[in-house]
Amino acid sequence: MTIPRLPDSTTRWRCTRCGNLTRFDVRRDQVAHEFWHFDLSGEPVIEERNLASDAVQEVKCRWCGVGAVVELIARTVVE
Repeated sequence: MTIPRLPDSTTRWRCTRCGNLTRFDVRRDQVAHEFWHFDLSGEPVIEERNLASDAVQEVKCRWCGVGAVVELIARTVVE
């Protein structure tokens, strides 16, 4: 199974089985370095986040549940 790349400003995902363009389940593995600041009550705020790695493991269509049929296509520009 080929895992599609993440979409960017010129592309989007499409399920070739059902035609879905809007809903996908994405499983990603990320490694991040974060700076957490706790206020005096103990509430945390992440003030800085640096993503060391980000890998898409799986993309499945939310409508039909199939992952092997999701492809990356050109995004239509709406003016």
